Amino acid sequence: MKKLAVAALTASLMASAAYADSVKIGFVTTLTTGAAIIGKDMQNAANLAVEHLGGKAGDLDIELIFADDGFAPETGKQATDKLVKQDNVDFVTGYIWSHVLLASRKSVLDADKFLISANAGPSQIAGKLCDEDFFSTSWQNDQTPMAMGEVLNQQGVKSLYIMAPNYAAGKNMVTGVESTFKGEILGKDLTKWGADAQLDFSAELAKAKASGAEGLFVFYPGAAAGAFTKQYHQAGLKDEIPLYSVFTVDAISLPKLQAADFQSVLGSRITQAWDPSLDNAANKKFVADFKAKYGSYPSFYAAQSYDAINMIADAVAKVGNTTDRDALRAAMKAADYGSVRGDYSYGNNNFPIQNFYLREVVADADGNWTTQVVQTVFENHQDSYAKDCKLN
Repeated sequence: MKKLAVAALTASLMASAAYADSVKIGFVTTLTTGAAIIGKDMQNAANLAVEHLGGKAGDLDIELIFADDGFAPETGKQATDKLVKQDNVDFVTGYIWSHVLLASRKSVLDADKFLISANAGPSQIAGKLCDEDFFSTSWQNDQTPMAMGEVLNQQGVKSLYIMAPNYAAGKNMVTGVESTFKGEILGKDLTKWGADAQLDFSAELAKAKASGAEGLFVFYPGAAAGAFTKQYHQAGLKDEIPLYSVFTVDAISLPKLQAADFQSVLGSRITQAWDPSLDNAANKKFVADFKAKYGSYPSFYAAQSYDAINMIADAVAKVGNTTDRDALRAAMKAADYGSVRGDYSYGNNNFPIQNFYLREVVADADGNWTTQVVQTVFENHQDSYAKDCKLN
């Protein structure tokens, strides 16, 4: 009788799933601590995507559940566990931080849920830890700094000092720029990261200046971006050791830098796979509506989050349910949902093969600081860890 009861319950649950009238999407991001400025941008973009979709993925209602990772791997895993076990979501997306994603991935994949990273791209998941149920709507961490390394070569920079936070993504950023930059690395500092991240960089800036390097490469996202950039410009280092950055000067930090009137930020050049100036219909609508609704330019975090929701919704709409995993997987792999970055494809490890651009900080027609594309650095670029992925 006990076995029959269990079988009946299982059949009932399967029938309920088959006739579910909604798709449940868990979204893990940072909604507290100083890093919440990024999380809020991602949350706004995800909500805008649902609004643009009319709250629907085909015939199914979209139920979007946000969870706070508290800028900590342990908290992020707990938030992920709740989404998977209690909320029983169909997809889990979001994830700013690589160490949070690495701590949470098994909770999602072992539960046979789909995991879509809207930002973090640790090398481990691109390589040996790749999984058929993991997808990225961003990039592998190394790729953006690899593009910057190539830009440095083109500009004839012969020596570099490097600064980045001491965690998984920071280490990937360093590896990325070192893999393409052909000059000499004269010094390197990996600074404390987390909820109590180092925000005073005076000692490191002094070392960088003293090194005699021709350029300073940095990766400092979130609140650290504004702190670092202000200290760099207050120290008057622009003409002594030019700044080359990734994920530091962006739509998150630019409003504060403009408010502080750091005019020397104008003309700064950075690399990225997306830009608000990209000329495609999806991007134009996204940027215009985001600005109208939230009063600022969207960041790349926002763009990738918008893509994540749209990719999930497109797959569910095409398949018509949340239970045919093979069909959902194939639909996401096709990447034909209309990304804000334009057309791209997926590699064997389910990371995008896409363009990377050199972007320049400019003032728009209204005087607001933003970025625009200067040139394409890499076309259809695939990350270097795909060769270590077991998937075909």
